[in-house]
Amino acid sequence: MKLYIVGAGPGDPDLITVKGLKLLQKADVIMYTDSLVNEELVALGNPNAEVLQSSGMALEEMVEQLVERISSGKTVVRLHTGDPSIYGAIMEQIALLKEKGIEVEIVPGVSSVFAAAAAVGAELTIPDLTQTIILTRAEGRTPVPEREKLRALAEHHCTLALYLSATLTKKVVRELIEAGWSEDTPVAVVQRASWPDQLIVRTTLKNLDEDMGKNGIRKHAMILAGWALDPNIHDKSKQYRSKLYDKTFTHGFRKGVKE
Repeated sequence: MKLYIVGAGPGDPDLITVKGLKLLQKADVIMYTDSLVNEELVALGNPNAEVLQSSGMALEEMVEQLVERISSGKTVVRLHTGDPSIYGAIMEQIALLKEKGIEVEIVPGVSSVFAAAAAVGAELTIPDLTQTIILTRAEGRTPVPEREKLRALAEHHCTLALYLSATLTKKVVRELIEAGWSEDTPVAVVQRASWPDQLIVRTTLKNLDEDMGKNGIRKHAMILAGWALDPNIHDKSKQYRSKLYDKTFTHGFRKGVKE
């Protein structure tokens, strides 16, 4: 009486964890959101598994089908895009499953924020520049808590990773500028990170909305903003070196030398 919720990763079927893949290979039933999860990954699962596509299902119908199969003794995997803990809507599924006495085990996955950062070759936490990443989204049809409005979060002037915001770029630009961000702030947009048709757009806050429009990006995109995304950051690397590899820095595995 257990459901396995498995992070599918951002798209590339190779970016699932070993544990997640093993569960797919032994699953009797695989349920996945066919509009988001790569079918090539599903094909790596048990060839005899029953495959259920959930994009057309409401919550109650989806959970009903899961419960029916788990109750009959089958090994069931619910495959979620990226990492289930971020905008995965798993809490509401788990709540209904608990009512039925069904346990849930979650297997983490690679989030699109990290696939996007890898695609543009970025370190999101640069010493002496920014040490914080805020994962959030612009407010659309689903509201955000008052204290988590984008403008308020942007006042920290750290790296921002914006999910589910590709249709709200005018609002993003306005709120970041109102929070004191420079129009020249670097932005990297990665559509369908790690998929074969991945698209990368490097721009600035000022040109973000225009460049999104020019490239027809209105969904499946991660927006990374902040000076860690400066495409010329490597030319300035001496300004932002960490203590980790500093030869004068002593730690538990190495004694620093005096200059």
